[in-house]
Amino acid sequence: MPQVFLLLSILFLALHETRVLAPVERALQVLLAPLQRGMTEIVRDVGDLFQTVREVRELREQVAVLQEQVNTLTIENIRLREFEAEATQLRALLGFVQANPTWAYLGADVIGRSACVNAPCADVIGQEPNPYIRTLTINAGEAEGIRVGMPVVTGGAILVGRVARVSLHTSQVQLVTDPGSSIAAILQQSRATGLLVGQPDGSLRMVYIPQEDQVPVGDVVLTSGLGGAFPRGLVLGQVLRVIRQDFALFQEAEIHPAADYRRVEWVLVITSFQPLVQEEPAE
Repeated sequence: MPQVFLLLSILFLALHETRVLAPVERALQVLLAPLQRGMTEIVRDVGDLFQTVREVRELREQVAVLQEQVNTLTIENIRLREFEAEATQLRALLGFVQANPTWAYLGADVIGRSACVNAPCADVIGQEPNPYIRTLTINAGEAEGIRVGMPVVTGGAILVGRVARVSLHTSQVQLVTDPGSSIAAILQQSRATGLLVGQPDGSLRMVYIPQEDQVPVGDVVLTSGLGGAFPRGLVLGQVLRVIRQDFALFQEAEIHPAADYRRVEWVLVITSFQPLVQEEPAE
């Protein structure tokens, strides 16, 4: 059998060399050309397909890497924004300390908010507080030198309230907006005096303002220091509206609080200030 193939091969080679099979070869080339082109295209398409698969795989890997980088940058951006917000508030507290170097302070974080002063009412931690917040809980207490009656401030010399109750490592701060809170106040421009009292809806009202005193809308309300319960010059709010009645001895004013106490995160307790009166908050 191998000899037959060998003889046929020699025969075809001899016929090819003598050009005897030239017409047949040309005919076969014409007939097989489309098949050859088709096979070439198929091979090329298959090659392109494998190349596309490789490129898709590489693109997916690149997308995964880029997505991981985006996630990392997003987290870093969130952290930077949080650090920026924290730095802004702490700079405000530092500014207050530098402006009042004669006092001693203790910094504290707000760890809870409550809608009432009485102990049975639980602190709201990790939830959006309601607009009637009356107290804040801070992470500093008797062990850190905190005492009942000490003033509590935040950035911008804003009075937050006073320490109402103290435990070993935490304290409850009665806000200036609590209905049981009353603070001797003075208007910065007109120097009119009165008493700032908290309202049940979380607002403030300045009462017992002499009828003849000027009360400009927008005037800043400060602690007057009268009575010795608070230092003088702490910011309480701004006059929103003046309420006058004919033949009344006094006028009143609605006051916009200087701070949103639902968003206070860091405070300073003025530990060197000893109030002359330390009454328990109203029940």
